[in-house]
Amino acid sequence: MQSHQLIYYIAPGAPPLRTTPKGNEPYMRMEAGFNPSWFHERLGIDFGEKWHESPEYRLEAALKMKNELKARFPGRNIGESESTDPPDLLTGLYGIAVTPMLFGFDIQYYSDKWPVAKGRYLSDREIAELKVPDVENNPVFHKIVKQVETISKLTGKARGFLNWQGVLNIAFKLRGEQIFIDIYTDPGLAGHLFSTISETLINGVKALHKVQKELGTEYHFATISNCMINMISGDDYKEFLLPYDKKIRSKFKNFAIHNCAWNATPYLEHYATIPGLGYLDMGIETDLAMAKEVFPDARRNILYRSTDLLNKSNENLVADFERIASVFSPSDLGLPDIETNVPDERILFVMDLCEELSEKHGPGN
Repeated sequence: MQSHQLIYYIAPGAPPLRTTPKGNEPYMRMEAGFNPSWFHERLGIDFGEKWHESPEYRLEAALKMKNELKARFPGRNIGESESTDPPDLLTGLYGIAVTPMLFGFDIQYYSDKWPVAKGRYLSDREIAELKVPDVENNPVFHKIVKQVETISKLTGKARGFLNWQGVLNIAFKLRGEQIFIDIYTDPGLAGHLFSTISETLINGVKALHKVQKELGTEYHFATISNCMINMISGDDYKEFLLPYDKKIRSKFKNFAIHNCAWNATPYLEHYATIPGLGYLDMGIETDLAMAKEVFPDARRNILYRSTDLLNKSNENLVADFERIASVFSPSDLGLPDIETNVPDERILFVMDLCEELSEKHGPGN
């Protein structure tokens, strides 16, 4: 794998993110992840406030989750169940609510799912007056730093990531549906919000990296989530959001973009103007041949829906995976958001399938 690439990563009980590769990834690498409800139902783990405020409780939960995954999927290393690395107790902290919390939003916890930010949408005036938070002096960040320090003491490493999200995702959280109207009726206001968010994301990631480096763990990449981009056209993304994604990218050695499991074809040509993209994911409806042609040097990932994993026949699964292997790979294949109704046998079936297709289509074949 090329040195700038990143790979899909799901820590047990946490939303998916990206991480640095080890360098020996298979041609078709599968990464499976389970929703908190999966662990809550099977192990009684409470993903409420205690999980997010207590690294000690997360360590206890991490060991339970590792043992469960190892027992159900022996030898598969799902959720690092076969790894001797220190457990990742940071990834998943506050779910996708970290950045809204820096802007003053509260957080709503749940026992069986990730928390969400809550608060009323900001008015025109509040958006116009919005300033970049002083991240390093923000009480929310102070709480995070204390947890990172505790994690380092508990495990010996300050490993892991926060889910900072992306510019439009956060804009939607702060402004609601009005942001899609602002883009056309008041682009100056929308631009101010986008700029404020992009600076906050840059400052937040860098501040966390600084803390982790002081504790002996170094990261040099940023990853953004563009889940909401499919609410606007490719041309509108190019005009209104792409400059801010490029600004974030320019501040880090390596860079990744997450899109969710939808058709990314209208955005591919615009993403291609972002220098040195190390990772890009998309849904299977995307023009896979085009994605491979436009991003030959990025680690590509297909996000395969858990509903398809559950409902499609074995024959249809084989057809989908064969197409991915022959047209799109080398790549990751992400299976996020697995619920309790997906049989273990289905997961094992597609893991075996990925191994077979890696041997069939990998280097030298």
